Amino acid sequence: KEEAELMSGYSAERVFVGVAGNHIQSFDSVGMVAIRNQEVTDEDIDRVIEAAKAVAVPTDREVIHVLPREYKIDEQDGINDPIGMSGVRLEASVHIVTGGQTALQNAIKCTEKAGLIVNGLVLQPLASAMAILSEDEKKLGVAVIDMGGGTCDTVIYLNGSVAHTSVLPVGGSHFTHDLAVGLRTPQLCAEDLKKKFGAAMADLIDPEEMVEVEGVGGREPRNVYRRHLCEVIEPRAEETLKLLNEQVRASGKVALLGSGIVLTGGASQLEGLSEMGEFLFDVPVRKGAPVTVRGLSDIVRTPEYATAVGLIAYALEQENRPTTTAAESLPLQGIVGGWSQKLKDLLSGN
Repeated sequence: KEEAELMSGYSAERVFVGVAGNHIQSFDSVGMVAIRNQEVTDEDIDRVIEAAKAVAVPTDREVIHVLPREYKIDEQDGINDPIGMSGVRLEASVHIVTGGQTALQNAIKCTEKAGLIVNGLVLQPLASAMAILSEDEKKLGVAVIDMGGGTCDTVIYLNGSVAHTSVLPVGGSHFTHDLAVGLRTPQLCAEDLKKKFGAAMADLIDPEEMVEVEGVGGREPRNVYRRHLCEVIEPRAEETLKLLNEQVRASGKVALLGSGIVLTGGASQLEGLSEMGEFLFDVPVRKGAPVTVRGLSDIVRTPEYATAVGLIAYALEQENRPTTTAAESLPLQGIVGGWSQKLKDLLSGN
């Protein structure tokens, strides 16, 4: 925080917090209202979204996002922007994302104890998608898989809107743990080895290349073949991608992914992971890094910063909107501080 304030020249007091984890759950809902004055207005949009939100949510859960998928006027469906259209009945299909109240409150308290005010909560893969996807990819159909330390979070876009979200409780920390156990080395050393020398496919590695591995409990470091290191990682990488493939196919939307799958997040930087993904998913796979960044682009234009850049883009988008409709409302919604003007200079296309 202090470094960001020093470099930008602004004081950061309010933030949007990215959330992810096993507690995230989502579902679809439909709302319907009569159109006043036979022409759809912003007020009608608000009312139909409120109608779609009128579903039973357990008391231990909190709604994070209500994301409109498409609208229907009378018998005409597949409408993305119904404003100004004429009709009698307006329907909205929305995707509702909820989180465990305890987990969300803990995230908020943690942030507040760091001296920051929480403006709102944002689903992490949703923020990542804002930083790495083009509008064409969203319209053609694409799945973004944010591979973090503890979970892999998936969001699927169809026709420009969010159609599915899911969470897999496996992430980069599991790769690190496997290395620590397999090579008998401390966790910190295993993490460093994974980042510098790890690969998802051992066949890509020179069989004669050696790396130094730190010992545990004061034991002397030793040299091992880099290929052996990657042979420890490969089974976990294959298992993770197979589980993700099952999740994506269970959504029933694989055939609609015209743009394929985009892997992002720190764990996605593993060498050979995209190639393994193309073989297992049987659709095009690429790595996603922020594409709208200027300024410190060499530092943050990597998959591990996708969520952070996406949160900034989300904050700017919220500030630039004159009003916040029910469709975009978030818990603890507020106003981004004056430092956002500096952030606008770091982002293009917003």
